[in-house]
Amino acid sequence: MKSAKETPPARTKIVLCPSCGGQSIYAASNPFRPFCSERCKNIDFGAWASESFRVPSNGLPEGQRDGAEPLQ
Repeated sequence: MKSAKETPPARTKIVLCPSCGGQSIYAASNPFRPFCSERCKNIDFGAWASESFRVPSNGLPEGQRDGAEPLQ
């Protein structure tokens, strides 16, 4: 019989690395989570830094046309 103080073993959560698609441990023991390695983390960071990743836009903000200063 188990005592009340015993806890079940923690399950290790495995996720897919956003960079390479490999398995990655999602836990405090993995300092690069959700990435599987420092290399994958740096590849992703480099893509953001070089503006390879962009948030899609539906056009210019309201009140602004052709890149001109906003109307006031």
